[in-house]
Amino acid sequence: MYKHILVPTDGSELSAKAVTHGVALAKAMGAKLTVLTVSAPFRIFAVEPVVVEDTPASYKKRIEIHAAEVLETVVGAARAVDVPCETLHVEHEHPYEAILKAARSKGCDLIVMASHGRRGMSAVILGSETLKVLTHSKIPVLVYR
Repeated sequence: MYKHILVPTDGSELSAKAVTHGVALAKAMGAKLTVLTVSAPFRIFAVEPVVVEDTPASYKKRIEIHAAEVLETVVGAARAVDVPCETLHVEHEHPYEAILKAARSKGCDLIVMASHGRRGMSAVILGSETLKVLTHSKIPVLVYR
């Protein structure tokens, strides 16, 4: 039924559970997997306090290290069950737009993602990326709760 599944992840605990489900689904369907993590671009004014302490260069290095760790975990899980897996890390102001763009450009026919990622004030201010994906996606979205 599905041949190419996109699984966006931010490395959170719930996102990791959605990734596990996405890998299992890809295995069961004989689908390939693209795993995406999206980092916010460097900003002088930021919701996350840790960004205020960064320079553009140190921020870029920190997000690249974090993305590599998050993506390598998924690659290992996919490899363990023989699921072809491609990774993608992008910087984008709006994660939902990056998710939809990746799904289109990679020819994905399903997006599997967690019901939410951020918590606290940043979630209130930024809104639910999952809800935005659901609202704007032209392909099916499976939401893991």
